[in-house]
This record gives sequence, structure tokens and C-alpha cells, in this order.
Amino acid sequence: MCGISVRPKKYGSDSLISYRGPDITKVKEVEDYTFIFHRLAIVDTSHAGDQPFEDNRWVLMCNGEIFNYKQLKQVYTDYPYISHSDCEVIIPVLENHRLVEACNVLDGEFAFVAYDKRHKRVIAARDPMGIRPLFYGYTKEGQIAFASEMKDLIKFCDKVNPFPPGHYYNGEDIKPFCELYRLPGGKQYDMDKILTNIRNILTASVVKRLDADVPIGYLLSGGLDSSLVCAIAQRHTVKPITTFAIGLEVNPIDLKYAKQVADYLGTDHHEVIFTYQDIKDILKTIIWHTETWDVTTIRASTPMFLLCKYIRENTDIRVVLSGEVSDELFGYKYTDYAPTATAFQKESQKRIKELYMYDVLRADRCIAANSLEARVPFSDKQFVTYVMEIEPELKLNTYNMGKYLLRKAFDGSDYLPAEILFRDKAAFSDAVGHGLVDCLIEMAEERYTDAEFAEKSAKYTDNRPLTKEGLMYREMFNEMFPNHDHVICGYWLPNREWPNCDLDDPSARHLPNYGASGE
Repeated sequence: MCGISVRPKKYGSDSLISYRGPDITKVKEVEDYTFIFHRLAIVDTSHAGDQPFEDNRWVLMCNGEIFNYKQLKQVYTDYPYISHSDCEVIIPVLENHRLVEACNVLDGEFAFVAYDKRHKRVIAARDPMGIRPLFYGYTKEGQIAFASEMKDLIKFCDKVNPFPPGHYYNGEDIKPFCELYRLPGGKQYDMDKILTNIRNILTASVVKRLDADVPIGYLLSGGLDSSLVCAIAQRHTVKPITTFAIGLEVNPIDLKYAKQVADYLGTDHHEVIFTYQDIKDILKTIIWHTETWDVTTIRASTPMFLLCKYIRENTDIRVVLSGEVSDELFGYKYTDYAPTATAFQKESQKRIKELYMYDVLRADRCIAANSLEARVPFSDKQFVTYVMEIEPELKLNTYNMGKYLLRKAFDGSDYLPAEILFRDKAAFSDAVGHGLVDCLIEMAEERYTDAEFAEKSAKYTDNRPLTKEGLMYREMFNEMFPNHDHVICGYWLPNREWPNCDLDDPSARHLPNYGASGE
């Protein structure tokens, strides 16, 4: 995880995102642009791996990991590499391909900006799932600028936008190179093959993310997704992996299940407890780092930020693997109410398209704010492609168990015990302890009377806050980032057109099928 910032020279080199890369900051002036790179050294931790990389034609900065860099180096053997960094290989890839082709050659989680000396242009690209963040804006002179976070651009760009995932900028236009959310279902029907491929592709996705020259840790909630990531990693690691779980001081639901998984796998397990006071103290910091006003994102970011803060302050771990993106592929609690298979597929497409504004944003910001790198196996391009192409009828919850295909793919093996593999789990912001959400709601209730809420929420013509909690976040966000509400498209909520899903609060606790999830 690193931080990149590119702007016209006249705007200097001051940057607000150095925490993304505390190991070293490099500033390079190229023609009329200043390139700023904050490095968190992960692969080739020597100074040879410092960026920007430069040759006779290109100046390149990349925040991310290129997982197929060793294979690519075997293809582009004539290039005079100066490092063992995974990102340097992007230069010969750019040299040998059109930009749209180059982006598809790369297998990784990346956001890069480069200057092409030959054509005197700035180019950029972002990975198909948007795992690595990138924003852009235009100065009053009409010049484009880029940065890993919005806050590094708003001082000289009137309007900053998220750079769309799976797109590239060619010096003139922003165009798509890979739009995974457009994939239709219906190409994969054979259940036995589907289960085998889910297991094999996910395993490969985890394994490719174990390449690092620094220690790796794992976020473990005890739920299906994070437990599978840990189980696969442990099977491909000689020593016990290091796992971390967090829970509220009162009734921390997740902790007992995380310990059960950790004990089964034999991990080096750490538990972190946070308090109601921590929730209150950290709220504005969460909004500053996440750059969002979404209720779900802020709720879930609170324990995740605190857990990553503990990891950074108490260990030498610099990379963490997490379980995001599984829900968007296999379903949430509310997708049990999808009226048809077609509706389920459309909802999954919508969630994949918007993911970079919600769960992926949360994972990046909470982890990067604490100078760590996130890796997300479920976001792997091959894995997402395969699951999206499965016949959607098979992904509907007709099995009395959500995410059945993912669970069944690992059933009958010794990856996880059945009681974990087939346990129904609450969402992260509820499962760390119901008191987290209750505390945040109470803070908002104390802040506004009913009359004040009605008056202040009415001022928002787009995405009017539905609750006092939503209004509280929106006002805090606007104090920090005025006139930038557009950076997300709305509140994350279940599909309100479906049965039982017309809710103002995103918590699954309000769904009829919540059941034993929170026990």
C-alpha cells in the first residue's frame, strides 16, 4: 500500500497522505508535473524499489501489487530492470502494448500514473475492482491531477471524482478496459465443476497474495469468508499464520467464533477489545480517512480501523489479507429475498459496479490509514469472472443457507469444521457487538431533536439522510470535504423494491431472516 499524487508543478509537493507510505517519500518533477510517491515497502524493500521508476521514455508510479510480475519479467527479458519490485515490470508492459491491452496484461490490485516523455502525456489506470484507490480532478487551468485520496486534490481542484475501476486515462479521455460488473450469468451450469472451480480458483487467488518480503497477517472474524482465506493460507504456509480479531467490550459476538477457527487452524491469534469511548473518540477520524458519509461504511470502519491500528502499533506485520467482496458475489442476507434469479444477478452486478465506494473503500482506508497494505483474495479478476458467470439460479438461497455454493465448495475437506463452514453470521458491524451500532445511533439522537433532524435533512436534495445517524455523518463529512457529496452514489441499503427490504437502516438486524446470526 502506497500513496501517489500527481499535480502541475505550480501546486507544489505538500501532501496529506504520507501515512499511506511512511518508509520514504520521493518527489520527481517531470515536464510541467510533480510526481509524489509515499512508499510502504512490501516487495524488494531496498531503495532500488523506490518509486517513481524512470527510463528513457517513462516515469511511473504505482500503488499496488502486480501478482504476475515474475511471469511478465520472463516475457520482457530485454528490459534493464533496476529492482526486484513487482511494479517496475509495468514499464516494459506499457512499452510493448497499447494502453488498453497493457492494463489487461496486468494481474493485480493497482492504481498507476505514468508520464510518457515521447508523447508528452500523463496516463493512468485502475484495477477492475478498484481495490487500489485513485481520484482525479482538474485545476482551474484545466490540467488533470491524480491522487490516492480525495483530500490530496481538493485544495487545488474544485471538483474531485473517483477514477472508475477497470478504466484507463490515455491523456485525453477516460475509457474502460475491463468492466466485470457487466458479466452475464448462465455460462456455468454443472454443479460439480462449479464447486471444484470455486475451490481451486479461490485457493490460487489466496496463494498468489502470499508473496511479500515483509510479514503478513490476517483479519479473522470467524465468519465464512475470512475463515476460508485463513484456512487456505495456513495450508500453504509452513509456520502458523498470524490472525487478528476484534470485539466490543460488551457481548463481542465475533471473538468466540474467531478463536474457534484460530484454534482449529493453529494460528498465532490475537484478540483486540474496543470500548464505547473508542467509538466516540474515533468517529471524526474515521470520516476523515474514509472520505464518506455512508452509514454502513462508517459503522464497519470503526472496528476495522481500531484493529489495524493495533496491528501497526504492536507487530511488525505490514500486509493483511481480508475477506471483502464475497458478499457481492454470493449474496447478502437481504438477497435471500431476491424475487427472481435475474433480479439476483442484476443486484450482484450493481454491487460489483459500486463496490469501490463501499466495502473496498473501507478496507483500503482503514488499513492504509495505519500504514498497512490490504490484499483481497475474493476480488481476484479470475475468481470474480467465474462466479459472475455461474447460472444465477444456482446462487439463489434455495438451500436454506446463504452463500451455499461457496460453503459447499469446501465441504468434505478439512479446511474448516462444518460448524464454521455452515454457520450463519451477522455482518461485521453487528457481529463485533450490537452495542457498536446502538452507540452510534445514540450519539445522533443526542445531537438532534426530531424537529432539527427534519429541518436539516431537508436541505439535502440528493440522497436525503434517512436517519439522525445518517445526518450526523453527512454534516461531519461536509465540514471536512465541502461540495463533494458526489464521491459516493448514495447510501448502501438493501434493494428497497424487494419484499422485506424497504428499510431506512442498513443493518441486517432489521431483516426477518436475521435469526441466530447475532448469537
